[in-house]
Amino acid sequence: MHLFNKISSLFLLSCICILSIAQDAPKPYGVIPTARQLAWQEKEMYVIMHFTPTTFQNKEWGFGDADPAIFNPAHFNANAIAAAVKAGGFKGITVVAKHHDGFALWPTKATEYNISKSPFRNGKGDLVKEMMMATHEAGLAFGIYCSPWDRNNANYSKPAYINEVYYKQLQELYSNYGQLHTVFYDGANGGDGYYGGAREKRSIDASTYYNYEKIWTIVRKMQPGAAIFSDIGPDIRWVGNESGFAAETSWSTLTPISPTKDKKPSPGFVVEKDLPTGTRNGAFWTPAECDVPLRPGWFYHPEQDGKTKTPAQLLDIYFQSVGRSASFDLGIAPMPSGELHPDDVKSLSEFGAILKKTFATNFAAGAKIKASNIRGKNNVYGPEKLIDNDRYSYFATDDSVGSAELVFQLKNKSRFNVIRLRENIKLGQRIEAVAIDAWLDGKWKEIGTATSIGGNRLIRLQESVESDKVRLRILKSPVCIALSDFGLFETANL
Repeated sequence: MHLFNKISSLFLLSCICILSIAQDAPKPYGVIPTARQLAWQEKEMYVIMHFTPTTFQNKEWGFGDADPAIFNPAHFNANAIAAAVKAGGFKGITVVAKHHDGFALWPTKATEYNISKSPFRNGKGDLVKEMMMATHEAGLAFGIYCSPWDRNNANYSKPAYINEVYYKQLQELYSNYGQLHTVFYDGANGGDGYYGGAREKRSIDASTYYNYEKIWTIVRKMQPGAAIFSDIGPDIRWVGNESGFAAETSWSTLTPISPTKDKKPSPGFVVEKDLPTGTRNGAFWTPAECDVPLRPGWFYHPEQDGKTKTPAQLLDIYFQSVGRSASFDLGIAPMPSGELHPDDVKSLSEFGAILKKTFATNFAAGAKIKASNIRGKNNVYGPEKLIDNDRYSYFATDDSVGSAELVFQLKNKSRFNVIRLRENIKLGQRIEAVAIDAWLDGKWKEIGTATSIGGNRLIRLQESVESDKVRLRILKSPVCIALSDFGLFETANL
């Protein structure tokens, strides 16, 4: 009986402790990400691949009149492409299964204009499936883009196209190609095209014709884990440019605004100037995707040989996309042979090596940390959480404290030029301003500042700093702080 009472007391005490900890957790601030958005955030970088008959025509946008017979990449090797992507440090591949030219890279039953009418694999090919299998074999995530605009289809602009072709193509893609990490949509809609031989210009109201609400329903039902990209989400927003850069201050929340009073916000109908920054305290959690091609164009063009972005340029984009709590979506484009150009493969590989080496050693690891305020009495939210290996464990302050100072006494005097900060975005995006100081020549010297933090903030210093003591000043947060990561790194030599 005595033993039973002792066990009961211990159990009750444990429950009280657990309850106390749970009650002590900070409340979320504003809107917060879903599980699919968190998974997307953690990938940070992926690619999108453009490869259709448009490649063989040396065009950037196909008109829709290309003969399927020209699509015959003799040396296409999905595994080689996936290997090059993985070497670059990218975590996924999105295949453009159908671009605006309307040519389907899988044997769709919804239209005759597809890969089965080409010589590829003797008419029995499925390039989407080959890419899906190679992507998974490489340990990467797979995504799909199927353009709603179809410059080939005779019924485009009529209900027959959207109901009998496009929705059916989405259902084929979302049911036959495994689990998708993202699906991609854009605002391209209407204009001149082949349209079954009509060769005319057709106009639609994309906000109503495509019926995006129905499309989102199809995605959620068939691919519940896929993050949906479009100008305004619902899961990921376009950053508003094709340079790969998010704004210096980049909020993961957005309140979409229509450019005109008579149109509701939808893909292709949104105020683009708001996209790079997002909206502070926005209505929806909709972080940015920064898309940019590896070459000047999204499709391969022989005249652009020699213009592949260098590893240094890719690193700049990385810091201004991933380093601003967005994603880095790089466009790759095979040649007509089906292979990536050697320059592209080389640049990807060298960039991946630089990135891996840069973040191999965190000089803040093992530091002794003093904080001006720590939430609660049991050190559950202590500053040591900033240097563990858990992305979502976090340092927090008391509810009434929206600013704090933390001093890191490093294990050794270290040389660094990159500072990494991450919030626990499961609790929202909170911090609005920080500054970082280094102990140099017997005094504190400010070396870096930042505004928004979010899921990942990288502050790249103009020059390397060597010190054994660093101070983080969290200057402003509307609510208590919930910071999960602090890191110091040295950029590898380019």
